[in-house]
Amino acid sequence: MIESRPKTLIAMGRPVAGRLVTGEVRDRLLGIADVDPDLVAEDFADPVVAEALAQTEVLYTSWWCPPITQEVLDRAPKLRAVVHAAGSVKHHVTEACWQRGILVSSAAAANAEPVAEYTLASILFANKRVLDISRLYREHRARLDLERRFPGFGNYRRTVGIVGASRIGRRVIELLRPFELDVLVADPYLTEDLGVPQVELDELFERCDVISLHAPSLPETRHLIDAGRLARMRDGATLINTARGALVDQDALIAELAGGRLYAVIDVTEPDLLPADSPLYDLPNVLLTPHIAGSLGGELPRLAHLALDELARYAQGLPFLHGVEAEELIRSA
Repeated sequence: MIESRPKTLIAMGRPVAGRLVTGEVRDRLLGIADVDPDLVAEDFADPVVAEALAQTEVLYTSWWCPPITQEVLDRAPKLRAVVHAAGSVKHHVTEACWQRGILVSSAAAANAEPVAEYTLASILFANKRVLDISRLYREHRARLDLERRFPGFGNYRRTVGIVGASRIGRRVIELLRPFELDVLVADPYLTEDLGVPQVELDELFERCDVISLHAPSLPETRHLIDAGRLARMRDGATLINTARGALVDQDALIAELAGGRLYAVIDVTEPDLLPADSPLYDLPNVLLTPHIAGSLGGELPRLAHLALDELARYAQGLPFLHGVEAEELIRSA
């Protein structure tokens, strides 16, 4: 039962709001909060937004929310919580928010699901050599000697490595359980048993047929996957990156891929939009997608509804189920 209807302000890019705050989501938001669904804060300095901000108790945020700085907080004396209908809050929740004691929630758990699904599909397709076989079949239009071209291809008892026991990494491990695959995990901060062997990163790169990256992008993880680690990978192994482009030394990866020794599934790059002359567009052993693994299209309502669940809990005086603490951000994306 809703105990109050907290004064809420939508803060995100207007195009995002146009896709996110519609239909059932809009109706639910109006039922939970005192909110103007047509007022979207893209700039907290905008006079109309500033007037609403002065009375706001909760910010309902998503992508392209402007930073909530000390200056913004000074103009939001009643602000108590930020409910984020997306993944990371690093881009808009500043140190000033934590110092003020603002409650923060994130829909990162909902955003993890499509990334994990994309990863699962990529792993199964990689071991089955689906993309290669499809390309060859189109080229030859005849029966192919697949065993000769891809000896031992398939998923049975192949070894998959998960780099980073993040929320997404753990979900991928769960999704892999029904398959007869050997799964390894490498994470220096992992202290619990996830039901799969934990190994050092170099060992994982030496033993695995497919390696999927799920580590955060931090100064210490920049180019974590360098030329040395790529050289440790088995011939014909596949690297999957749905995490952050900065984790991989892209030039070193291109060099390995150009030689034809490795395969890659790349959803994130550095920069995020590759220049038109990047070799990654043309290499036949690369599946390149434009950062689509996360929530898009029909998956967006999942984010919105999880955030609304959290907003409803706040209105009932209950703690968030998906609360974020400042110390968590040190080792998160």
